[in-house]
Amino acid sequence: MKCITHILLVLGALVLVGCKEQGDPRIHVRKDIRSDNVVDNYVTRPVAEAFSALAGWGIDIKRAVVITNEAGYRELHVDGFNRSASVRPFRYRVEWLDANGFVIDSQATTWLRASAMSRSPFSIKAVAPTTNAVDFRMDTMKWE
Repeated sequence: MKCITHILLVLGALVLVGCKEQGDPRIHVRKDIRSDNVVDNYVTRPVAEAFSALAGWGIDIKRAVVITNEAGYRELHVDGFNRSASVRPFRYRVEWLDANGFVIDSQATTWLRASAMSRSPFSIKAVAPTTNAVDFRMDTMKWE
């Protein structure tokens, strides 16, 4: 009976870990601004950050949609949510990729500033520099 209980607990833990929402792999939200969770930092982070993990402070990317506008340019629409109790300033950069996966050089590929109000949704929009763009890559970093 004790063995069956242990097996059920392990299976339950595996199911819960497997249910973790996976974000869009094209968007990289660095640890300084993303929401933490107990699984990510239970052992590897200091106790000071554990409170942040339990509170879930930071930003989460909820959705990323790419559409083609009337002029034939790709548009990226990113929706997120700031789970923090304070304003969360950050920087982001969107790189557009051609059909071969190479970055399309553009003056628009620069770090831009953004802020997410406390416990509020936010959105980011970016337009490709040419009609040759087929995909994107987005990176974020802490605004210092």
